[in-house]
Amino acid sequence: MIQNRKKAPGIVDAVDMKLQLKPYEHFTLDNQVPVYTVDAGSQEVLMLEWVFYAGNWYEKKNIVAATTNFLLKNGTSQKNAFSINEHFEFYGAYLNRSCYNETATVTLHCLSKHLPELLPVVAELITESIFPEEELAIYKQNQKQRLQVNLKKCDFVASRLIDEYLYGLHHPYGKYTSTLEYDQLEKVELVHYFEQFYVHGRCMVFAAGKLPGDIALQLNNAFGHLPLNAAALPVIDYPQQPAGTKKYRITNDAAGVQGAIRIARPFPNRHHPDFQRVAVLNNIFGGFFGSRLMSNIREDKGYTYGIHSYLQNHIHNTAWMISTEAGRDVCEATITEVYKEMEVLRTEPVEEEELDLVRNYMIGSLLGDLDGPFQIIARWKNYILNGLTEDYFYNSIQTIRTLSAEELLALAEKYLQPEDFYELVVV
Repeated sequence: MIQNRKKAPGIVDAVDMKLQLKPYEHFTLDNQVPVYTVDAGSQEVLMLEWVFYAGNWYEKKNIVAATTNFLLKNGTSQKNAFSINEHFEFYGAYLNRSCYNETATVTLHCLSKHLPELLPVVAELITESIFPEEELAIYKQNQKQRLQVNLKKCDFVASRLIDEYLYGLHHPYGKYTSTLEYDQLEKVELVHYFEQFYVHGRCMVFAAGKLPGDIALQLNNAFGHLPLNAAALPVIDYPQQPAGTKKYRITNDAAGVQGAIRIARPFPNRHHPDFQRVAVLNNIFGGFFGSRLMSNIREDKGYTYGIHSYLQNHIHNTAWMISTEAGRDVCEATITEVYKEMEVLRTEPVEEEELDLVRNYMIGSLLGDLDGPFQIIARWKNYILNGLTEDYFYNSIQTIRTLSAEELLALAEKYLQPEDFYELVVV
């Protein structure tokens, strides 16, 4: 068929497109470690991610989980930090590690053909890391210096404090670090945590990209014999202990010209029937560049370069957060405008034109999130860790397409009440 280039192609709204989430393949290693794979893409590259239940949810002493995870690359019984990094660089691979609230990860990006040379070294890191004293000392010094610099920033301080107010200082979502805790950190604590939550820890693997035909065999040979998933994961429950006071004004820099604003309320997690519906309301309110908060507070008032609202990405109970930085002299005016926008959403139905815009934005964002195997496996990982199925994806699309202005009005009345929000300004 010859394309007529004198005629513009038809425009299709994103909301009318049929989205499909590519399913994953699943198999289990000999030691019962589950593996989830998405084999797709035209380039000979892949990503492998080992997810351990080793986040700060399980630590008995603050920063042990994050430090253990960071130092996995800094020395084993056979290799020092330099040789480990040199090995991955030689094969053009990138190995990273990250620590979150419930989980901690080791992530490998590499060419598919180099996997046989790289998997044994990853296995070595999660079974034979030794946490050298000199590496720990460097890490502690760097972290303390970074913390001292960050504590001068009102935005950093505000992010720490609002989580404490919402969850409590002793809750994994609400606690934060101090230089004293780095001074008190000892190697033996890292070794013990490593043995419990990595060597013998609960683990799952996610793989995506142009996967070799024998990916299951390669993973099983490298990891199937390890003592992973042998012990039950400890069941730990942390009650939320939110602060009794809801309005705070903190002076962090007496000479500062800018203030950090956080307005937030507790909110249930993804399993609540209102979560997906509120995601639509949030986008209208402050979830993208064309939102009401942006139009009012940035475009009209000029109080800030950007203001956003979002639902925090937590497995357990979460929070609805509004975040911005504004000139010190207009912080209070900014907060007033945020509450005005809440009131409008509670009292006036959203017009269909605006709702159509938000629907197309959200569906378009989903399209972007599914662009490539790495993005697809990231979405599956999020669902699996949160105990969700593919129904959640298709229900989300249906909600975006069908949620009415009347339903949005009821949701705003239920959740956008100023007295339910914690309010913080750090200047």
